Amino acid sequence: MSAIIVGTDGSRHSLRAVEWAADEATLRGSSLRIVHAVAPWLYDKNVDPRLLAVRGWILAGGEECLGTAVEAARARAADLDVCGEMISGGASRALLDQARNASLTVLGSHGVGTVAGLLLGSTALQVVAHTPGPAVVVRHYEPVTWQEIAIGIDAPPIEEPALAFAFEEASLRGARLRAVHVWSDPGATGPCGRTPLFYNPETVAAEHARRLNDALAVWREKYPDVEVVAEVVHGRPVRILAGVSARTDLLMVGTRGRGGFAGLVLGSVSHGLLHHAHCPLAVVPSGTPH
Repeated sequence: MSAIIVGTDGSRHSLRAVEWAADEATLRGSSLRIVHAVAPWLYDKNVDPRLLAVRGWILAGGEECLGTAVEAARARAADLDVCGEMISGGASRALLDQARNASLTVLGSHGVGTVAGLLLGSTALQVVAHTPGPAVVVRHYEPVTWQEIAIGIDAPPIEEPALAFAFEEASLRGARLRAVHVWSDPGATGPCGRTPLFYNPETVAAEHARRLNDALAVWREKYPDVEVVAEVVHGRPVRILAGVSARTDLLMVGTRGRGGFAGLVLGSVSHGLLHHAHCPLAVVPSGTPH
């Protein structure tokens, strides 16, 4: 099984991500690689002699950062196969390069400007938007567990990779899976694909519930050990899912690169959840193989 990759920059937020990644690697029986990105010029043999002391200081700091992170991971699981590695390159690009061969990429929610941080800036957003496989942003990670994980479900067609990841996680954890579909309008059900001006909310909700349960049926058969709760809610997706995240161990959304409810990592819904989720948030791209 491919290793789980987690970025660290020495901040407490990145250490939370390391702890979460260590627990996840233990669940999966996977190895864990902790990476710390540094500027490429630090490895330049022709570096200005006046910068040698600075280079040594930065590299020593990176090694210390990795050592602390490895210790934190081993404190979570003494037998975990874990290693730390300094990687060269810009923060987002370096981690994306590493993510190509990873089963999962993990980031902290804030940092000091290297791989694991800058949720409110470009780095984490770029990584989550472009990583080829599932990525988890650890905004909060508490020792209390709810024994429940949740997935935000878009209108059909529902993203298969996100559902596969959700059911696998629920099975690994022995947790209940809450599948939540939030709708704010009835959709294009009128003549010529138009949204009707008047509609019965109960009828619309019942139709959404039918479609949701139909989509979940095949996965219930594949994972009979997973208890599934299907929930259809009318409202604003970010607010509803952020509320759900306050009582779950992991929240998942898919992304298909267009304006779907679970997509648009750089748009309003997923971006809002990156800021407001109360638990780790997993984003699963539509092209993720499974």
